Amino acid sequence: MNDQAPQEIDLTACEREPIHIPGSIQPHGILFAIARADMTTTHASANTASVFGIDPLSLLKRPLRDVLPEVAALLDSDLAEPIPLGTARFVRTIVLETSQGKKAFDAVLSQSDGHIVLELEIVPEDAVSSIDALYPTMRRFVEELHGASTVDRLCQLAAEDIRRMTGFDRVLIYRFDEHWNGTVIAEDRNELLPSYLDLRFPASDIPAQARELYRRNRLRIIPDANYQPVAIQSHDPAPLDLSDSVLRSVSPVHLEYMRNMGTPASMSISILRDGALWGLISCHNSTPKRVSLPVRNVCDFLTQIFSLQLEARENTALAEARVRLGAVQARLLAYMAGENVFIDGLVAHPDDLMLLAGAHGVAIVTDEHCWRLGKTPNEAEVKALYAWLSEHHQEDVFVTDCLAELFPAAQSYPDTASGLLSISISKMRSSYILWFRPELVQTVSWGGNPEKPVREEAGTLRLHPRRSFEIWKEIVRGRSAAWDQSEVEAVKELRNAIVGIVLRRAEELAALADELRRSNKELEAFSYSVSHDLRAPFRHIVGYSELLKKQEWTELSDRGKRYIDTIIEAAYTAGTLVDNLLRFSQMGRTALKPRLVDVEKLVGEVRRNLVDHLGERRIEWVIGALPSITADPVLLRLVFENLLDNAVKYSRTRDISHIEVGSYRDQGDIVYFVRDNGVGFDMKYVNKLFGVFQRLHRIEDFEGTGIGLANVRRIVERHGGRSWAEGQTDGGATFYIALPESEGAA
Repeated sequence: MNDQAPQEIDLTACEREPIHIPGSIQPHGILFAIARADMTTTHASANTASVFGIDPLSLLKRPLRDVLPEVAALLDSDLAEPIPLGTARFVRTIVLETSQGKKAFDAVLSQSDGHIVLELEIVPEDAVSSIDALYPTMRRFVEELHGASTVDRLCQLAAEDIRRMTGFDRVLIYRFDEHWNGTVIAEDRNELLPSYLDLRFPASDIPAQARELYRRNRLRIIPDANYQPVAIQSHDPAPLDLSDSVLRSVSPVHLEYMRNMGTPASMSISILRDGALWGLISCHNSTPKRVSLPVRNVCDFLTQIFSLQLEARENTALAEARVRLGAVQARLLAYMAGENVFIDGLVAHPDDLMLLAGAHGVAIVTDEHCWRLGKTPNEAEVKALYAWLSEHHQEDVFVTDCLAELFPAAQSYPDTASGLLSISISKMRSSYILWFRPELVQTVSWGGNPEKPVREEAGTLRLHPRRSFEIWKEIVRGRSAAWDQSEVEAVKELRNAIVGIVLRRAEELAALADELRRSNKELEAFSYSVSHDLRAPFRHIVGYSELLKKQEWTELSDRGKRYIDTIIEAAYTAGTLVDNLLRFSQMGRTALKPRLVDVEKLVGEVRRNLVDHLGERRIEWVIGALPSITADPVLLRLVFENLLDNAVKYSRTRDISHIEVGSYRDQGDIVYFVRDNGVGFDMKYVNKLFGVFQRLHRIEDFEGTGIGLANVRRIVERHGGRSWAEGQTDGGATFYIALPESEGAA
């Protein structure tokens, strides 16, 4: 009996490999790291000895201008400029004296933890660096991209033109799915390398930390998979982060992968969408090959243009799908609106309901009922699924194209429900609409067996990249066609319509009943006012208009002119009354926009506006402490305008008007008051004060329409507050408003 425990294999080792701090670079360039603080050299690659004849250790802790004066002089201004994190900036091509004579180098700068990383990449002798030589291909690429009508055509053009510009044997466009598996969707190649078109490669080929580097550093080249790494020398024990480096050494596992694939040279360019990694342009060569930095930069630039065109094409397709599904949704809303029970409108039109989500079947399920339309599981199976969703997935929208993996019972009906898209249509009770898609059996062609082989080395087991890239086919079952973004958005909008327009109607009935009772009272007051207050102005208009008809139209007498003045005055009164009535009716519908209001400043502004129109009036103002409060500033200003205007108006019979504005706190409210020494009112009529068109004084004595205080009460109540008044006949009046000290309520 063997008691030895089986050796564990860490299948996530590749995910944790620190590929951003390899401690070495590829040999086609030289690297220096310079401390930003004092511009001393902190790191140098070991090949400075062979290229410049300088021991790398002798460069450390010394200013760059002392150890490499020629380099420092050529790049002094570039080194002084800030370098954004996450970029590798090509600055210029420089010529330096080396051990083998003068050589050209492409200088690249990046940033790493307080260091400036300077990389000098040796320019290949046959390099194409002139923009004139690259321009024709660039122009052709851009012109063809604009003419491409589909995403497939865009990708094929990109593969062809990148290969034409770089000369690689094979160029692939590689797109990631939601699980980070990659599929080759376009290819251009010669006969030296096999075709990988339509093959899928597993997510493990490009681990998570490698994908992050691809996202951050868009272009990566490996001229020779058999290169000997060049160590980075430093006195600092902490490794140098080379995330943005163009010379960064490559993981041994990746180099082994390249050799197994038969591609000793490769270059990759990241395709980003909204800052996320969408895919890669992957270039391969059957022999070692290095593309010059200017050509690589042009490829990077063109790939960014390609990404914009790709985004435009995909957005156009998405917009077209949204428009198409929007029309279906509009029909469904019309069906629901035409029925007393909204579900009847949906059940009566199953084709449109299924078309909205591209489904083959749909079910509407509540506690009491189950409607099944099209191809669905049986009623018991649908109810079991409904119970599972109610217990485990209470989110508004649930979507999956592999239901059986999450709900094992679905394994018994893959031909009707391998995919599920559902919405919850009630916030109070478990109710769902479920759309179903059947199983879509697929044959997936992988580029070799996706499982990494395990081999024993030095007594340990280690994962290795696969050796064969021959087509390895897999039959995928239990999955439906994936739900499109436009379909998910369409059912979300349907849910919002159902919850917001139909179902909430019942939940709001109680609140609407209270509002209706109050509206009825206001309507009664309005009817009374129309028949009473407006009667006299319009009688004047009619009467004096008839008198005017009896006069000469061309030559009016003084009496006729008075008639005209009276007509104008009456019409103005009626117009003012109607305007104020409209303002009052609109006050209840205006959405509140609360923010912190400086009440003391607001009252000061209102008071100054009033004083400007008072002429010789003498008024003593007493303004107390007025704390700030959260409220709608426009509506709160209207409150104080009405209160202060009334105080000024009803105290004008006094030789000196005395008006006080103050506040105090009361059980979580801030109470503001406006007190005057005016004509006051009889407290037995206090309940009329805040009613619509309720007046306690004759209009001949004090102008006004009787709506101002009604507006005050409505505004205060919408903020969750209250209003009241105290007064006595000929003894002044005090008006109070109390507002919650926290936020104003809608």
